[in-house]
Amino acid sequence: MKRNWELDELIDHFILMPDEQELIQLKRGNTKLGFAVMFKFFEYEARFPHTKSEIPKTVIEYIAKQLEMNPDIFSEYDWTGRTITYHRSEIRAYFGFREATLQDVDLMTEWLCKHVLHHSHEFNHVEDKLYQQYRELKIEPPTPDRVERLIRSATYSYEDQFFTTIFQRLSKQTCEGLDRLINQLEKDDDSPETKEILTFYKLKSDPGRIGLETVFKELHKLQTIKELQLPYDLFNDISPKILKKYRKRTATEDIRELRRHSPQIRYTLLSAFFWLRRAEITDGLIELLIQIIHRINVRAERKVDKELIHNLRKVNGKNNLLFQMAEQALDNPDGIIRDVLYPVISEETLKDLVKEFKHTGPAYKQKVYTIIRSSYSSHYRRMVPCILDMLEFCSNNEVHHPVIEALELIKKYINSNTHFFPKSDQIPLDGVIRPSWRYLVVEQEISGEERINRINYEISTLQVLRDKLRCKEIWVPGSERYRNPDEDLPQDFEQHREENYKALKKPINPDDFITNLKEEMTKTLNKLDQEIPKNNKVRILTKGKENGNGNGRISISPFDPVPEPVNLSRLKTEIMKRWPMTSLLDILKETDLRVNFTDLFKTAASREVISKDLLQKRLILCLYGLGTNAGLKRVSNGEHGEKYKDLLYIRRKYIDKDNLRNAIAEIVNAILRNKMTDIWGEGTTSCASDSKKFGAWDQNLMTEWHIRYRGRGVGISSAFSISCNPFDMS
Repeated sequence: MKRNWELDELIDHFILMPDEQELIQLKRGNTKLGFAVMFKFFEYEARFPHTKSEIPKTVIEYIAKQLEMNPDIFSEYDWTGRTITYHRSEIRAYFGFREATLQDVDLMTEWLCKHVLHHSHEFNHVEDKLYQQYRELKIEPPTPDRVERLIRSATYSYEDQFFTTIFQRLSKQTCEGLDRLINQLEKDDDSPETKEILTFYKLKSDPGRIGLETVFKELHKLQTIKELQLPYDLFNDISPKILKKYRKRTATEDIRELRRHSPQIRYTLLSAFFWLRRAEITDGLIELLIQIIHRINVRAERKVDKELIHNLRKVNGKNNLLFQMAEQALDNPDGIIRDVLYPVISEETLKDLVKEFKHTGPAYKQKVYTIIRSSYSSHYRRMVPCILDMLEFCSNNEVHHPVIEALELIKKYINSNTHFFPKSDQIPLDGVIRPSWRYLVVEQEISGEERINRINYEISTLQVLRDKLRCKEIWVPGSERYRNPDEDLPQDFEQHREENYKALKKPINPDDFITNLKEEMTKTLNKLDQEIPKNNKVRILTKGKENGNGNGRISISPFDPVPEPVNLSRLKTEIMKRWPMTSLLDILKETDLRVNFTDLFKTAASREVISKDLLQKRLILCLYGLGTNAGLKRVSNGEHGEKYKDLLYIRRKYIDKDNLRNAIAEIVNAILRNKMTDIWGEGTTSCASDSKKFGAWDQNLMTEWHIRYRGRGVGISSAFSISCNPFDMS
């Protein structure tokens, strides 16, 4: 049960109704308060507390106030005698509950395997679902130790059945391919023999910047995994959370550990890893393809624009000049241009006008296209066809089938050197070639016959393909991000429609959803409309006054800086006196003692044998070493008794993105819970400026590759919070 309760919550859940008070008044002395607390606790939790400390003090005080009793009397309530046993049986009978039996344990194990464990193995989630099922069946749940053993037993049963089922669905060729691949992956990454062999580390690595070498490496990875012949639907009915758990487990085990498993476990773990890795590499190749197509256009436009900026001088007031030229031409129809027009507009201005038109009209597009064709044919065409040949493209809409046919045609003539496609082929144009590109793709011979320029057709098709991939009109089998859009919703969404909408906190009826949204938008817009005229710091600007149609923009004037409060300055001074030099490691340890965020780091292994205290110590040391970029080796040299291999084990088994996100969320929520709203206000919204990229090692937890900034690094933003925090120095 949670520890902090608001008054409204206490009234909703712990107020004593008249019939309940009649039952409680039959008790005497300190047993009256004990019975009342146990009664309301069971009504809320559908179970009894295991210790007195589990019951929040505010709840005890609220119930005691209703009974006009001293809340301290509850400490005298006998927790182990016959009285509490009788009280529990009486409360169970009142609510229609019964005690759990051994038969219930078997039924609950089966229920967990069928309805819960197929979705998530996270212990707290499974525990909540189990207690909820006990409540619905009106069965008093067993003790926490027995509940934990029940969940562990059910998880083991589910995994045993899962491993057996997947192993039976794997072909003999797939198992043999996995064995061959493992034999290759066992080689050391640093040995000379691995320069041409795909090692386990290389197979797990992500693609870097766009380049010919990057594309060929990713294609090699995907081809290696495709040779395993893993069915695309092998894990379609399995939750992504479950697959990620097994993928993480496989990635953190070395080859010798994998080989020690039984065939069912070994092949299932490897299949889950390579099945997900195939999807990730496929997504990466599609992203590379999209970026390449985008880069071809952007680089061509930038090159032409750079040339224009260097050579072009824009002419202003063209309409006025045209009017003056027309007026002079009509007044002097027989005059000489130099005598009539040059006094109105100089020869240099006319040259600038001609240049501007050539570089902004069709001539500009032609120039851009020429650079696109040159770049594609001389460089990018060495990698793009290989990607197209490796991927399979599909569409659920017949309107986009011409694009699929065009891609097949491109693959067919990928090694051809002909300028045009053969006349015998049916070449789709509608839905493939944009109208603005048609004159470039369809060329007319001297005889008047139309022919399709092959390179131009490829470029136009790729641009259309990029647009369709980004909106999933075209999808790729085996991909995760660009998969069949019909698979985006869970397969059992309709079966659990009410539960899903309840989890989303949205009404099932679409009319109710639209009505609520309209009301919220109307209320917000009315508030904006009422407040803007009163705020002298906000103005609505008009754009395009000449046509009388102002396109309003909101202008916000900067606020004058508020002088720092005297008490805030004194507070900072006092903090510096008390803690002048506080170690980051001490702050991290103190945070964990208050928040227990290390409890959220779950192991990727099948079981956990390290004691909680030792695990907490090693996790804090690892997070400190990785977060400060000091590294695990340097941290292991400290006077704490932990070896580098022990810290490295914790890094491999416990520290990953999901666990880090959960820990960060818990710390942020704790900060917001403890914030004194009377001083700092209730605002939680933060604003950040554009970040600056700093180089960082791959081992850094926040290191990522960004196409804009190039190279691996971290983005650091200057941020401020609306609810200003004096301890936040960012």
